[in-house]
Amino acid sequence: MGWITLLGFPLLGYLITYGFDHTKVWEFLSLESFTLIPIGYGLMFGYVYGFLSILLTQAPYFNELNGRMERFLGSLKLTFIQGLFLSLCAGFGEELFFRGALQPYLGVWITSILFVAIHGYLNPMNWRKSLYGLIVLPFIVLLSLGFEFFGLGFAISAHTSYDAVLFTYLIQSPRENP
Repeated sequence: MGWITLLGFPLLGYLITYGFDHTKVWEFLSLESFTLIPIGYGLMFGYVYGFLSILLTQAPYFNELNGRMERFLGSLKLTFIQGLFLSLCAGFGEELFFRGALQPYLGVWITSILFVAIHGYLNPMNWRKSLYGLIVLPFIVLLSLGFEFFGLGFAISAHTSYDAVLFTYLIQSPRENP
């Protein structure tokens, strides 16, 4: 799952953006945006929003949703390192695809809504997931705006640290499910 996200999403994004022109790989990767300040801002932003999401989802309304996610992750038996690896895969792969390839064509808002919807968090059949989607959507919009101002390094580091906080929480401290 992680390898597909890490390699497949960027490849698809590259093909959408440049087709089969192999000379544009470095341009697509936007390596010039991988500097200390944007990466630091991204890490801090994702870290803080990850803890905010955990805090907001402690409401009893989310118990069923949290329980399902904990059971799913529990069935995978992920270690802390594997959780960090998956966080990095998602941060790198998804941000290259959504921010690097789609956002220049679709804009901040449509790309952000599409991102949250594809993750299943805008689901009219499950209001708990949709409410969680409304918690995640501001993070994705701000991450998308951060990409516009600070570049891909910001977006990747924010997404990675957000996922790392959530994975660590769900892996290391599962709660009793109602």
